[in-house]
Amino acid sequence: MPVWLQNEGAWIAIGVSVLFVVAGVVMHRVIKKVLQTPQPEKSNQHE
Repeated sequence: MPVWLQNEGAWIAIGVSVLFVVAGVVMHRVIKKVLQTPQPEKSNQHE
């Protein structure tokens, strides 16, 4: 194992970085899915 991976702080930094990458991928997929859905028809009825 490399010397820079023997430090506990390195594993915490890698874990946080992976968490942010996974959160970004999930948010990207959700936003793309929302934007690809057809918009509902607007009605001109006012209440």
